[in-house]
Amino acid sequence: MAVPTKKTDVKKRQAWVYEAPPSPPILDLFAGTERRRAAYRYHVTGNIQNVLDLAVHFGLKALPIDVCSGIGAWLGTFAIPRWHQGAVKKARRNLKRLLPNATEEEHEAILKRNWQNQGRVMTEFSIIGRLAKPSRRVVWHDLERITEPKKKGPVIMVGLHLGNWEILGPKLVELGFEPSANYTPPTGRARAWIADRLRVKLGYRLMPPGKDGIRPAIKILKSGGVISIFCDEGFAGKIRGPFFDRPPHLEGNLAIVIRLARMTGATICPGYILRKDRANFEAFALPPIVLPPEETAGERLIDDIVLLNSVIEPVIRAHLDQWYFLDNAL
Repeated sequence: MAVPTKKTDVKKRQAWVYEAPPSPPILDLFAGTERRRAAYRYHVTGNIQNVLDLAVHFGLKALPIDVCSGIGAWLGTFAIPRWHQGAVKKARRNLKRLLPNATEEEHEAILKRNWQNQGRVMTEFSIIGRLAKPSRRVVWHDLERITEPKKKGPVIMVGLHLGNWEILGPKLVELGFEPSANYTPPTGRARAWIADRLRVKLGYRLMPPGKDGIRPAIKILKSGGVISIFCDEGFAGKIRGPFFDRPPHLEGNLAIVIRLARMTGATICPGYILRKDRANFEAFALPPIVLPPEETAGERLIDDIVLLNSVIEPVIRAHLDQWYFLDNAL
């Protein structure tokens, strides 16, 4: 990996400000062409989609766990290769780059398992409350790697989009934490409402997305609390983390986590969840990261980012078949 030697060599992070989708007035249905189209998409086709999303969500909610998850596996393998061919091409390119020694048949097998996992995650969202309850379905490992640092001060939980990552939140609540999460609402009003409602119901405190979530995060950590941030991310269809042998940058959550940890003295606790089979999982807590001391504020920023990336990247590389962002561009 090419590591810059000067801070000026690193692309500076531009603060991202979340903007909710516009809500055109209903009277725009009788306005000019462009305004009428926007109003029609919002008030007519948008509301039809909202009704469908709500019906699917609550319909899946009534199903047994394995049936609900199995429907998702079928949908993933049916829909993704037919209606998301651009994403499939990106995933194939990524597999060739990240697994150059694997055969084409092995790449295709990984890709199919990835489609299944993506589909399962989507439908399992409706039953996550049941799925994450203490049971034989989720086996947890090394939880003391989270609970012990919490006794000493603030904690930043670094999650990864593997298996079904939504299971992590309920477990933190079960451990007695009050986790706060910064996330971007999904597109679609009904989907955003479902996601907000479910996460709050599971015990999450939701911080504003983007730049507006930074101050609340600092406040929570300085009071000894817990926040959750995912450091593998796709933004606007491009993979920002892990780096995958690209030069480190300051544009993603890897940099945010390091800066927050430095400002608040928080311990970084990485963890991830893997799907064993169907709707059964294993969850792993990795060794906590306490950043080395620095003489001048910010002098270790790039080194710290590279350190955190070195922890999460091998995990992602080892489980590309369960990684949500495999079909984003590198």
